[in-house]
Parts: sequence; structure tokens; C-alpha cells
Amino acid sequence: MDTRLINIGFGNIVAAGRVVAIVSPESAPIKRIISDARERGQLIDATYGRRTRAVIITDSGHVILSAIQPETVANRFLTAKPGLPDETE
Repeated sequence: MDTRLINIGFGNIVAAGRVVAIVSPESAPIKRIISDARERGQLIDATYGRRTRAVIITDSGHVILSAIQPETVANRFLTAKPGLPDETE
């Protein structure tokens, strides 16, 4: 089984096969998704105190906040090798 791991910034890594969407956090519906995940205890803040630039939604309902651009995360999905975290930062 090949598990692709994607670096989402600051050494944080997610399993590519579990990601459903990568979106920008500016819209009201996405802000509601973040708020709901926080209330459910399914929010993971991987921004290290920086501004949230990408919101990653997983198939388990977890919501992950990242400080890198959604386009950058998406490009890492396209270039990652199976089993190894993407090493670009």
C-alpha cells in the first residue's frame, strides 16, 4: 500500500489519500466549517501562530489549518513520491 505524505508547512505532514479538499479560508462557509470543527474537537491548527492561508478537509471530518497557500499544497500533492514526505518548504 502506497501512502503519499504531504508536507503542509513547518514539518507537519498529512496523508494525501485522506484529503478531500484544499480551500482558501476567506469565505463565510469555510469559516463556518472551521468553527464547527473547533466545536467538535476536529480542528488541527498547523499554522504555528501564523495567518491561515489554506484549509485542508479530510474524509474523517477533520479540518487542518495551514500557513502555506492552497496552490502550494496542491502542487506538493502532484509532485510527492509515495511514502516520502515532500521536502520543499
